[in-house]
Amino acid sequence: MIEGDLVSLRILLALPSPVDRDLMRRGAVAASVPVEVTEAESGRAARHKIDDATIDVIFLDATIPAQERTACVEQAASLERRPFVILVAATLEEAQGLAKQRGADSAVVKPADVGEAKALVERCARLRLPNRVLVVDDSLTMRGIVRKILLASRFRLELTEAQEGVDALRKIKSGKFDLVFLDYNMPGLNGVETLAEIKRHSPNVHVVIMSSVAAIPVIERASRAGAAAFLKKPFYPADIDAILQRIFGLRAP
Repeated sequence: MIEGDLVSLRILLALPSPVDRDLMRRGAVAASVPVEVTEAESGRAARHKIDDATIDVIFLDATIPAQERTACVEQAASLERRPFVILVAATLEEAQGLAKQRGADSAVVKPADVGEAKALVERCARLRLPNRVLVVDDSLTMRGIVRKILLASRFRLELTEAQEGVDALRKIKSGKFDLVFLDYNMPGLNGVETLAEIKRHSPNVHVVIMSSVAAIPVIERASRAGAAAFLKKPFYPADIDAILQRIFGLRAP
């Protein structure tokens, strides 16, 4: 929820284990953003609470029977203000398998302690906190297309544009950005050269390389230079969401 300039997060813990619910609740209390917690001990109990339009994130335990999980996911997807559904698995391998299934938004490994629970809740706040994004492409038309796609993401993105590498570096030095979507093929400084300069000046900025060519050497060059991800044009809002979920730790790697 967003009230004025205050960002708060409301989560539903659909976790059968009282120990797991207590751990997540304590992590939420310790988080740096205000968090309101609602609890459900089963999929059936969760379904009675999902229709609350103020819920932002549902943590849905993988041990809940598949039929009940599916019913929860479908109910959440039917809402006008759709909450983000995260499956919680016991192991990384299980989370990776669940992440490949259709339905829920992502899957994560169950936190082992309060610190991990706090970190997971704070990563979820990325869904409600504005993320400052710089779109870099020498084509005005392509910048407009990328802008439209990014604004359709379920993450809150505040967009600025740059028309080439030097312009991008100037804006990064004078402002603060969380993410850069950077075209690979540009006149002057190309994408990899611009990426290297961005990482040198602002190593914590996540840079996503965009290109119409997905050749292995291109992807490898971008990865070696520090790219957080690679997007082949054309791409869609679901591709953006998947990348941001992984960058912000809301999807099993």
